[in-house]
Amino acid sequence: MILVTGATGLVGVHLISKLVNEEQQIRALYRTTIKKEAAKSVFQQSTISTQRDAFDTIDWVQGELNDIPSLTAAFKNVTKVYHCAAFISFNPFDYKKLRKINIEGTANIVNLALIHNIEKLCYVSSIATLGEDTMLSKIDETATWNPESSNSVYAITKYGAEMEVWRGIQEGLNAVIVNPGIIIGPGFFDTGSGYLFKRISKGMKYYTTGIGGYVAVQDVVDIMYQLTQSAITAERYIVVSENLSYKHAFTLIATSINKPAPTKNVSPFLMKIAYYFQFLSSIFFRTKRLIFKSFLKSAYNTTIYDNQKIQKELDYTFTPVDQAIKDTAKVFLS
Repeated sequence: MILVTGATGLVGVHLISKLVNEEQQIRALYRTTIKKEAAKSVFQQSTISTQRDAFDTIDWVQGELNDIPSLTAAFKNVTKVYHCAAFISFNPFDYKKLRKINIEGTANIVNLALIHNIEKLCYVSSIATLGEDTMLSKIDETATWNPESSNSVYAITKYGAEMEVWRGIQEGLNAVIVNPGIIIGPGFFDTGSGYLFKRISKGMKYYTTGIGGYVAVQDVVDIMYQLTQSAITAERYIVVSENLSYKHAFTLIATSINKPAPTKNVSPFLMKIAYYFQFLSSIFFRTKRLIFKSFLKSAYNTTIYDNQKIQKELDYTFTPVDQAIKDTAKVFLS
């Protein structure tokens, strides 16, 4: 039996689709019925027609990462674990919740994996946890975390979660960590990269000069599956297909959905003004903030990520980002 946490998220739902096609027995953890139903819709879109009814044959268990009784029940007869669950927020006010779910929740997963002698754990982290090593022309898996950098609260807690996995490895757990970039894939268009399709479809004139590492969701789940099936342990892997400027990526998305591409470059100075305006507005008028200090950094970040390690390890060929965007656009427009 394979346990998947975060089974109702983008990676999780595409992963269970992959596991169904590989004829694996699956137990999936979900928090709410609403999320489960949303995941079912995405599952049926992403799975071959002969397997679409398999969603209800999955052993769905309702629970949370910090609910030890439900989590313990979910581990019964489990041999492998894919830990995809996480709370995503860049708002500093969410720091306690981020720590509770991302760090403490991962510690619970690691502890139960050790108690139940799990054969393999695959943890989904993020390139946000990779350090800024100025000695490297490209960031690879040897880059170290810099606590003095202006890291987002999300990155801080994902790094803390990684430390829990490494702690488990030191205690005898077979585990691997994947660090995906910006994941492109069909399914959820109100959050994550999917929101870019929705935002650009409504018209988006502006872009920043940063660079991001992008990867197709199918590449992420294929690599996770291959690593978990292998004898590889105590390793981490950058999972990025291409490094693209935000302008280029936004243009590819705009073209795929037949909308105008952004043409106006937002300077760092104007972005800071927007940041302070939103900050003050959130204090005095309780409006929702979308720009945080960590965003000011990432919007103009030009870090290049090196994917050679995973390519060599698995002899893996990534899907071009342009193709991943086109595939996602077909679902968005349908």
